[in-house]
Amino acid sequence: MKCIIIENDPTAQQIIEKHIDQIPFLELKKKCNSPFEAYDVLQNSKIDLIFIGVKFPDISGIEFIGSLENKPMVIFTTSFKEYAVDAFELNAVDYLLKPISFTRFLKAANKAYRLYEMENVKIDNNADLDKNPSKDFIMVKSDYKSVKIDLDKIFYIEGLKDYVKIYLEGEEKPIITLNSLKKMVANIPSNRFLRVHKSYIVNTDKIRSVTKNRIIINEKWIPIGNNYKNDFQKLVVSKFSM
Repeated sequence: MKCIIIENDPTAQQIIEKHIDQIPFLELKKKCNSPFEAYDVLQNSKIDLIFIGVKFPDISGIEFIGSLENKPMVIFTTSFKEYAVDAFELNAVDYLLKPISFTRFLKAANKAYRLYEMENVKIDNNADLDKNPSKDFIMVKSDYKSVKIDLDKIFYIEGLKDYVKIYLEGEEKPIITLNSLKKMVANIPSNRFLRVHKSYIVNTDKIRSVTKNRIIINEKWIPIGNNYKNDFQKLVVSKFSM
C-alpha cells in the first residue's frame, strides 16, 4: 500500500517512518510537514493510506481529511485523545496516541491492509471466480499483484485465519493470499474441489490414497474433519478402495 506521512513533529515523523520501513506491505511515498504540502501528492499520486496528526497551524488534520472528496484510508497519529470521535466520524481506520509503539502501529497497519485487500480481492473474486465446472483458472492477489492459478495444478488449499495458502504442483512454496476457505470453496468448481476440514480444501483429482480419517496428497497427510466426513464419503471415497 502506498502511504504518506503528514506530521509537523520531526520526532513523531521519524518514528512513524521507522515503523513503516519495518512493514513489507507499506511503501512510503512522501513525508509532509503540513496538510497543504500533501495536497499536491494526493492530486498527482495514487495514495492508499494517510498517517496524519491533528494539530497544525492553519488547518487541523480533522478538517483537512474532511475536506477531501476522494479520501484514502486514514490513520490519525496524535497526542490528543479528545478528537477520536471526530476521527471516526470520518471513517478513520484507527486513532493512534503518541508515543506510538511498533506493536500498536502494526495492529493499525494490518487493519488497513485487510480493508485494502478485502476490497481488491472482492473485485477479483467477482470477476474471476465462479462455480462453472469448465473454469480452468482463478486469479488471486498475492505480493501486491494478481496471480493466475491453473486449477489443475492445485494440490490443496490451507486456511490460516485471514489468509489461505494454495499449494501447487511444480512449486516449492505456496501462494499466499488474503481470503478465507469459506469464500474459496464457494467460488471454485464443486465437482473438482472439496472442503474436508475446517482448515483444508483438496483437489479430489490429486488424492493419492485415503484412510479412515486422513487423505494423502503430494506426501501431505490431510485430516478429514468430523463435520465433513459425510460429504467426503459421498463425493470422493467411491473413487478409492479403503
